[in-house]
Amino acid sequence: MPGWGTYFCIHCGAQLALEETDCLPACPRCGRSRFRRDSIFTAHQDHAEATAEVALPANAPPPDWLPRVRAELSAGRHLSYRDDAGTVLTLTIVRGWTRIGRSRRSDLCLDDPSVSRRHALIVAEPGRELRVLDDRSLNGVFINGRAIDWSPLRDGDRLTIGRFDLYAIET
Repeated sequence: MPGWGTYFCIHCGAQLALEETDCLPACPRCGRSRFRRDSIFTAHQDHAEATAEVALPANAPPPDWLPRVRAELSAGRHLSYRDDAGTVLTLTIVRGWTRIGRSRRSDLCLDDPSVSRRHALIVAEPGRELRVLDDRSLNGVFINGRAIDWSPLRDGDRLTIGRFDLYAIET
């Protein structure tokens, strides 16, 4: 166990925030497993071994379970994803702010070291499309494989947070 702190992948520069008892996972961006402890005194872009950003595949096919889940949902806006046990879970997005992160205070808690404690926010307002914002996460937020700071979140979009792929469903 590497111990508490922030680590960066020496291949792609992705960062992970770990607690004292966390095990070091594979890099959520490139899949490799060589990290160094990050320093609060060195800017992330100054790491000599960090290379270009690595985007996730933009054209990944939707999972085979998505049409079944869509057919079972009531009217509204939802996020669906598969957990480690293979169970498909769905969160109904309600008006206001939906917090996603590793914190137990999050509306959607994704308990994994690749997810920041406060990772992303989804904004739902009547008459407007959903929007997702990166909440200063270390590993970024991706829509359909493209890194974003904020973006509309539309029906069918794949929202990647850490190692989790969540799918937006509007019925």
